[in-house]
Amino acid sequence: EVQLVESGGGLVQAGGSLRLSCAASGFTLDDYAIGWFRQAPGKEREGVSLINSSDGRIYYADSVKGRFTISDDNAKNTVYLQMNSLKPEDTAVYYCAAGFTLASKWDRVTEYDYWGQGTQVTVSS
Repeated sequence: EVQLVESGGGLVQAGGSLRLSCAASGFTLDDYAIGWFRQAPGKEREGVSLINSSDGRIYYADSVKGRFTISDDNAKNTVYLQMNSLKPEDTAVYYCAAGFTLASKWDRVTEYDYWGQGTQVTVSS
């Protein structure tokens, strides 16, 4: 059974940092690309970053470039999202997802087959 479990969310002040984890089971990171998405209240879910362990592709949304870093640990079958210089507008529920993605569509929700339950990130001003 494919499963994704996010952790690491919480409350942080603006300018602070958090590291999110996405623990995968039922497959290896070479099987699927892993994307991070977020959804703020009243807004659509948006792509934040993607990592494809099999070919090394990494993408970031413009809004997080230079502040967020995605990485993976194949031994732990886990993907991380290091979030620095957090802003109040980063407040959202963060989800990780697994799928076969085309480079041009990495940030589309429909490209992913499996989703975690999400973890709340709240950045106070």
